[in-house]
Order: sequence, then structure tokens, then C-alpha cells
Amino acid sequence: MRKYDLIIKAGILISMAENQELVNNVYIMISNGEIKDINNNWEKEIINAREYINAEDCIVMPGLINCHTHLPMTLLRGISDDLPLNKWLFEKIFPWESKHMNPDTVYWGSLLGCAELIRAGTTCIVDGYFFQESTIKALDEAKIRGLIAQGIIDFPSPDIPDPKENINIAKAFLEKWTGYSDLIIPGIFCHSPYTCSEKTLKSAKRLSEQFGIPLQIHLSETLQEVKDIFTKTGKKPVIYLNDIGILDKNLITAHAIHLDDDEIDILAEKEVKIAHVPESNMKLASGIAPISKFIEKGLTIGIGTDGCASNNNLNLLCEIESASKLAKVAIANPACLDSYTALKMVTTWGAKLLGCEDKIGSIEIGKKADLIILDTDKPYMHPLYDPMASVVYSSSGGNVRDVIVNGKIVMRNRKLQTLQLKDILYNIKCITKKLNN
Repeated sequence: MRKYDLIIKAGILISMAENQELVNNVYIMISNGEIKDINNNWEKEIINAREYINAEDCIVMPGLINCHTHLPMTLLRGISDDLPLNKWLFEKIFPWESKHMNPDTVYWGSLLGCAELIRAGTTCIVDGYFFQESTIKALDEAKIRGLIAQGIIDFPSPDIPDPKENINIAKAFLEKWTGYSDLIIPGIFCHSPYTCSEKTLKSAKRLSEQFGIPLQIHLSETLQEVKDIFTKTGKKPVIYLNDIGILDKNLITAHAIHLDDDEIDILAEKEVKIAHVPESNMKLASGIAPISKFIEKGLTIGIGTDGCASNNNLNLLCEIESASKLAKVAIANPACLDSYTALKMVTTWGAKLLGCEDKIGSIEIGKKADLIILDTDKPYMHPLYDPMASVVYSSSGGNVRDVIVNGKIVMRNRKLQTLQLKDILYNIKCITKKLNN
């Protein structure tokens, strides 16, 4: 008789598998980090578990994938609010980062972010920043997944004083961390077409192709950005990036707000991935991304929170609610971005954005065991007529009771298993007190 590492008794299973309806009262059997079986044979299987989680009054679903964030910027939460993006970025954020971000502050900011991510049900992130070795160290301790990208920008940054070395340092980063862990994919993040030259963009693209990893970039986040790129190149951002050979299925673009129909067509033709970050876009008044058009064109879209400096939280369940409602009001269509599609953006589509759809994003036999358990024993979760709609429109991070990544329990009954939250908060308080003096 087979012995499983973990068995979960799911009251409601939202598997997100293609054409799979909701399943009630089912066992999920896990061994060696993978889902080995899913069935209704309750009494036979329960005795075969090394660990057992009773979730019969809960919703079990895939772990959430945050498709765009800057995890160390958790340390910048509330440092500069209520400003337009250009002023916020160039007058507040960049100077603050230059002065205060180092391997130690990046580590503790990332560790704080990991605790927040886990407690809100996120099991995988797509991240880009500086001193990313420290971010990897934090994720390694937390035991969550991530595409962790070295940031590239064409002026002095906290970890690369000489921008002429940005590609060399990015290459060294990829060489060091490729193959390090099942949970970590190293990558490259070019900040934007207006902060990276054509030469830098092309070099980063070649490097990402050499290592077979996605390339990330901010795209058309503000009207000012579009105007600046047009002034510099005589082309709109998507046309410019396409002409220099950057667009393809391995490019992840964040924001993608100010695009015309021709640009959207090009993105669809090139199979470019889009990370939608609605709450950051709203807070910075950057605009509303044309999500309905993206969906109509068959683009792969994920949802991200952005960093805590421009959103203030990493709560992806709240983000998908905002995404759905914003998409509806943008075109005055309540049927736009329904709850099932919104959930795909943080599960199956998020996995596809990463190029990991064969490993994560749904609860299926043979896939990695990245799952979350949502407590439904809350007044605002009842009546539970439509579990998917309740997840999108009623739940929040506080509903997340248990989190499993790669078959390992990283939170159980709201208690973190891989991190010491008390110690993290103590160190964050010490760091911020020192920075404020």
C-alpha cells in the first residue's frame, strides 16, 4: 500500500484544469513535491498519509502567481504616496533606493515580502530588482517559487555603479543561479525602453535567449513614456521594440496601458505576455489597460501587484477583484473579465506567462503540488452559491488558511512554517528606525 507525503481532504476543489468542473469532497495525494492522485476514496487513502490536512469546509485551489512585482520594495511601503509616476519615480524612489538599498536591506525587505505573499496565498512571483542574490536568499528560506530577475538600467544603480557593466553583471547572475533550485529561475529585467538604450535592450535579449529564460520590461505605463519614446525614436513603444527585435513569446511586459489597436495586434502576433497591474496603475493614475482587447486577441495575461511602493500591499486576491471590476467599468460591460477568467490570470495563464504551464497553475496529476486552502467559515463567504465568484469578489488574503509549495507546507492554520514573522518584523523596525534618523 502506497505511503503519501501529504493528503488533503478538499471540500471544494477549484482545480483550474482545462474543462474541469468544480469537484466536491475529494482527496489530493502528494509525494515528492508532485500531485500523485486525486480521487474520492476517502477511508482507504486517509491512513496512508505522513501528513494530513482536513479542508472539508474549505476551498482548495492552485497557489496564486504574482506576475509582476519588485519584492524588496516592500521596505518602501508608504515612503512616497499620492504622486504621479514620473515625479514619484525620479524624485522620490530612485534617490531613496540609491541611498538606502543594499544587500542587507534588500534581504530583509524581500523576507518581509515573502511573509506577506505566503499569508495572502501567493506561491510564485515574477520579480525584478537590484541585489537579487539577496532576494533569492529570502525566497530560498521561505520556500516559494520565483522568476527572480537582475534589474538593468542605463544609469548608475544601487548595485551597478557603472552602467557599462550591466550586461556583464546580468550574465554573471544568470551563470551563478541557473540550476540552483527547483523553485528559482534567474532572469533579466530591463527597466523600460526609456531608461535602457537600444544597445542594452538588444544585448539583454540575446542574453535571455542564450539562457532560455524570459525577459521582462515595463511597457507603455504612462502617456509621458509613450511621448518620450516617440520623440526619441519617431515610433510608438511597441513598434520600436518590434523593429529592434525584442518582441516574442519570451517577453513579459508589465503595465501595457497606452496601446493602440495596431500595437495590440503586433503583441498578439508575436505572442508577447502581459502582466496587468491594475491597483498600481490606479494609484499612480497611469491609466486603464485595455484588458478586454487583450483577451479578444488571445494574449496571455497575468496579474501582478507591482511593488509595495506603488500599491502598498501584495494581496493578489484583492488585485484580481480590482482587475475584474476595473475591466467592467472601463468598457461599461459587467460581463467583461468574469470570475473564471480572472482566476486564470493568477493560475493557468500566470503559469503560461512564466513558461511553466506544464508544472504549475492547476491542480492535476503530475504537476507540482502548489496549492492554497481558503477558509470559507466567514460571514462574507456565505451563501456559497458560486465558489469561483466568491473567491474573486468576496475573499481576501485573510481567507488563506494553509499554503503548500512543491509539496511542502509553508503555512498551516495561518502560522508560517518556514519563516519567523516576529524576527522579521523586529529587524524591519530596526532598519526603518535607523533610516528615519
